[in-house]
Amino acid sequence: MLHLLTGFEFDQDGYLQILDTASAMKEDPRKYSQVLAGRSGAIMFEKPSLRTRTTFELAFYRLGGHGIYLDLQNGDLGKRETIGDYARNLSRWVDCLVGRVYSQRTLEELAKYGSVPVINALSDLYHPAQAMADYLTVREHLGRLKGATLCYTGDGNNVTNSLLVAGATLGVNVWCCVPEGCGPDVQIFTKAREIAKKNGCELKVFNDPSLIKGVDVLYTDTWVSMGDNTPLDSVRKKYMPYQINKALLEQSGAQIVLHCLPAHRNYEITDEVMDGPRSVVFDEAENRLHIHMAVLSKLISD
Repeated sequence: MLHLLTGFEFDQDGYLQILDTASAMKEDPRKYSQVLAGRSGAIMFEKPSLRTRTTFELAFYRLGGHGIYLDLQNGDLGKRETIGDYARNLSRWVDCLVGRVYSQRTLEELAKYGSVPVINALSDLYHPAQAMADYLTVREHLGRLKGATLCYTGDGNNVTNSLLVAGATLGVNVWCCVPEGCGPDVQIFTKAREIAKKNGCELKVFNDPSLIKGVDVLYTDTWVSMGDNTPLDSVRKKYMPYQINKALLEQSGAQIVLHCLPAHRNYEITDEVMDGPRSVVFDEAENRLHIHMAVLSKLISD
């Protein structure tokens, strides 16, 4: 039984299989309309969502299955009954557990005590399906992944970690330009860098935005993670040098710009760039659906 908890579960062939399946499903969704006929999954969310909830529910529907949304934003998970008992109960009824949670440990417990695949739909450390959708979008627009260079700028977070993991596995050079002390998880970066060496690509972290030159992709995310009530204006001074604006875009040479959304416009990215010709953020958002279909197909039907 295979889970998607971190993204480290897959080698390069595994990632490419998911990307290729997603592309095929995007091109001809009707061909896959019965892949999950009679199957179901629990969609367990401790955090609010637009793209992730919508696309997971639609992914089950388009594959002929049924996704059951469980709103856990009131903090029930692990309190009303243990996480282990949630997993044991749900595993008797559904074919997979999809979790958008505050703590990576929650997903690990679900996988430990459950008997069905667990899919990370976002945790404090990883957002693996998001990264898969990101690289699917890059491949669609650049025509390649191996040897391409993606530069993430802003706050190192769960999205950054997953871009590193997936990029290293797919042979993409991933740069992280972040304020000092705001980089990706050190252990995840170190593990991903070893994978990158085997696949002939480079991962690096630096602090100076003037060094962002000669890249293919610019990527950013919100400066304040979901659930953090820090006012954006209070961190503006720290992060403004890392804003994706017209000047940085021209300096970088990037062909496309990504943002996993939701965006705080004119903070981490300007309207001019987000609505400009090199922005593919809504293609990226659409691809969440096709990646989720491919992941569900892989983990459940296999």
